[in-house]
Amino acid sequence: MTAIALSIAGSDSGGGAGIQADLKTFSAHGVYGASVLTAITAQNTQGVRAVEAVSPAMVVQQIEAVLEDLDVGAIKIGMVANAEIASAIAETLRRFGRKAVLDPVMVATSGDRLLEPEAVDAIRRELLPLATIVTPNLPEGAILSGSAIARNEEEMAEQGKRVLEAGAEAVLIKGGHGEGTEAVDLLLDSAGTHRFAAPRIETTNDHGTGCTLSAAIAAGLAKGDSLEKAIAAAKTYLSEALAASKRLAIGHGRGPVHHFHRQW
Repeated sequence: MTAIALSIAGSDSGGGAGIQADLKTFSAHGVYGASVLTAITAQNTQGVRAVEAVSPAMVVQQIEAVLEDLDVGAIKIGMVANAEIASAIAETLRRFGRKAVLDPVMVATSGDRLLEPEAVDAIRRELLPLATIVTPNLPEGAILSGSAIARNEEEMAEQGKRVLEAGAEAVLIKGGHGEGTEAVDLLLDSAGTHRFAAPRIETTNDHGTGCTLSAAIAAGLAKGDSLEKAIAAAKTYLSEALAASKRLAIGHGRGPVHHFHRQW
């Protein structure tokens, strides 16, 4: 049986993040990738030049077309662009009885904002209750929990608890934006807290890291892995992709991770 994963996200014309990163990640894990575009961005390794949202009706049509035909094992939600699209995605997934890996994409690696402010409330209200797991980085965790950016693991855990209270089944607070020799992610769910750590890799080729990690988790779930196993494998894959990124020479800014480091 072919494992299939669906990405609902924005397009990155530079190929390092968004739908492009998700499909590369699915493929690298031996998973067939389907896609639903929520927005088109004009961007490269140096920044985002323009963002144009797809109509909510078209987003719904895409989701319906995929779920009515393909046996999708896991769904990943990335950039939703605005509140209307977030609500349309939520209504459609509820109709199909589906939940998703939610990567609350709010700001690009370059610092450019990718989400309209009113969409944050829609994510909290509509999408968090549909999240099998939500994967915020430290700035996103602060926004979702309504607090300052976490400075240590205790504060990360406290923010994770607040996100769980908003309705998500599990939350993975990612410490990649933190400091220290280790990059620590904390998984919080009904079973408690689990710590995932990896050596911090210093590189400027880190565009699309959040998209890549959440897509790798979705790929693992599509293949039938447990959530904890999928997260552990995804973190290992991302660490390897970051370490191998120096083998790529893409653009003049923050380049992408090496999605196909195991194949190329």
